[in-house]
Order: sequence, then C-alpha cells, then structure tokens
Amino acid sequence: MAINLSDGSEDLPVAHEINVTPFIDVMLVLLIIFMVAAPLATVDVKVDLPVSNAAPAPKPDRPVFLSIQDDGRMLVGEAVVTEATLGASIEKATSGDRDQRVFLRADKTVQYDTIMQAMNVLRAAGYVHVALVGAESGAAQ
Repeated sequence: MAINLSDGSEDLPVAHEINVTPFIDVMLVLLIIFMVAAPLATVDVKVDLPVSNAAPAPKPDRPVFLSIQDDGRMLVGEAVVTEATLGASIEKATSGDRDQRVFLRADKTVQYDTIMQAMNVLRAAGYVHVALVGAESGAAQ
C-alpha cells in the first residue's frame, strides 16, 4: 500500500529561489582559512641570506675579495687587516684602481653592523663598486 502525494504529474515544482546555503558554507570556510593564514604571513622571518639562485656574474681575472669571518676578522685576499688598514690594503690589492669591483664575502653569522662598517670604510676610501657574494643554491650547506 503506497500513498501518492503528487497531483498527478510526475514533475517536481520548480523552485525559483537561489539556494545560498552552500555558498555561505564555502565563504565561511574561506574566511576561517584566511583568518588563520594572515597572522602567519606577517610574523617576523628569520633571515638566512647567504644562498642565492641568481646566475653568477662573470668574475674578473684577479678579483679582490674582502672576507669577514664569523669572529669579525677581516681579510683582503689572504691577508688579515683591521678596520684602520682596510682602505690602504684594498688600494694596494686593486693597484689604486677605484673603479674595480670589490667582492665582499661575510659569514652568515656576522652582524649586519659589521658589514655596514666595512662598506663605509670602502666608500670612504673611494671604492663604491662593491658586490656581495653569496653561496650558490646548489652549494648550500
């Protein structure tokens, strides 16, 4: 025994309203995702700079390297220098050519202030072409 509740036609009545419930559900889920993700995007990021994936520029035949080690020691080529003798040592290494690029390498644990002081000494000595050297992405430790 079955009960037929239809009026004789097999078609269901057409609803002329938009069902927004699924749309509201999706929007609430997206709102929650963005509320969780937004603070994560603004958190201070630890900077670990030495790796670069840029194509390396061609190096000159005799590049002049200024290296700053993790303990703050500065070396021009292989010779240890102080901040006071840095300008004279770079001038000697470049044979007085102030247009020659100086390659600055620094350990990743060196404070930014130490690097800026070295760059200020170079600028005061007349060397404004300074290239920062980083490890290539394939050579990262």
